Amino acid sequence: MKNHTDKNVYELSQERLRIIFNEFDNICVSFSGGKDSGVLLNLCIDYIRRHRLNVRLNVFHMDYEIQYKMTIDYIDRILKEHSDILNVYRICVPFRVSTCTSMYQTFWRPWEDSKQDLWVRQMPGNCMTKVDFDFYTPAMWDYDFQKHFAEWLHKKHDAVRTCFLVGIRTQESFSRWRAVYLGRKYQTYHTYRWTSKIGLDIYNAYPIFDWKTTDIWTANGKFQWDYNHLYDLYYMAGVNLERQRVASPFIGEAQESLSLYRAIDPDTWGRMLGRVNGVNFTAIYGGTHVMGWQTVKIPEGYSWREFMYFLLSTLPESIRNKYLRKLSVSIRFWRTRGGCLSDDTIQKLVEAQIPIKIMSESNYKTTKKPVCMEYQDDINIPEFRELPTYKRMCICILKNDHVCKYMGFSLTKEEKEIQNQIMKQYKKITHE
Repeated sequence: MKNHTDKNVYELSQERLRIIFNEFDNICVSFSGGKDSGVLLNLCIDYIRRHRLNVRLNVFHMDYEIQYKMTIDYIDRILKEHSDILNVYRICVPFRVSTCTSMYQTFWRPWEDSKQDLWVRQMPGNCMTKVDFDFYTPAMWDYDFQKHFAEWLHKKHDAVRTCFLVGIRTQESFSRWRAVYLGRKYQTYHTYRWTSKIGLDIYNAYPIFDWKTTDIWTANGKFQWDYNHLYDLYYMAGVNLERQRVASPFIGEAQESLSLYRAIDPDTWGRMLGRVNGVNFTAIYGGTHVMGWQTVKIPEGYSWREFMYFLLSTLPESIRNKYLRKLSVSIRFWRTRGGCLSDDTIQKLVEAQIPIKIMSESNYKTTKKPVCMEYQDDINIPEFRELPTYKRMCICILKNDHVCKYMGFSLTKEEKEIQNQIMKQYKKITHE
């Protein structure tokens, strides 16, 4: 693919790698075993060998215990083949990992000590466990671990500058597009927009951010690079090219394809059933209206508000209260501050005769207008997901979306405070 510079994405990635290997003395590739991180790792290995660089490349792999055997085989294969130039950090740590398969669990732990007899497989050789990291705590989520690991590796190598290479592409999602294109004038390395500062002298870099899915497979074919052959089975199973992903099988995005484990890797599937609550139910009903996908319908005689409270009544008290707190925050937000909506959406609300109050000012940098309104049972317009309805809340519950991402929520103030306390404690420990 060509762009406005008349260079294709491969040539641009080579320029970025040249900058990275010239400017950073400590370089690490985040490698999941998926197509994007696999191509990124192959690009770096190829660059080192072609330019005869006297460096060893760090590889950071978070092993989530439950994964397709083909993915594990691919990871083992490529790390062994290039062991002469790689420092491998294969992480087998029982951090918290979110799950959307269960109404009763908001997270699960890979490699949990107390459930060793239920592990889907044995720990790989030469892996690193929780005893290798003084910053690990049982309250830590997987994404928290990644942040702490970056600082740990920087100090371990006594580095001047550390760069973590991450194989994200803006084509994949809006959140990945934001990671590259949002204005971060003072949060990049020099003026390179494809980098972001994550710590003191520590940066992330996204060398293939502008690649398309077709570019990934063109590179694998052109350069005869090894890749995860799970994708061949995805293709034969009819999975759309853009939806072929290697990720934790229990996150919301993986619900629709969880059932493929039964056909592709039945041995792993059999062990998964007793490992995480709700796996079989999600495999059967993930991607259907039962779990909030496709056209969601309410039982006859119910309103969406009544159905929401019925769903909440079936949940454990702690989970039910979390949803109710989210709902309370959302109701208060729409009554007092208002959500920012486009003129087109506002006009549709007016035509639907829904009472709204258009505010004059907003704290957000947007051309959209803040609109205050009461929660509605349902609003039948295409922008339904942007608006406060009890139907939207029902979808969150059906999806086991404990954080309510579907409604636009991120971590709560309480959850952020807990995270901040952990960070403060970590900084205190490392300072001492």
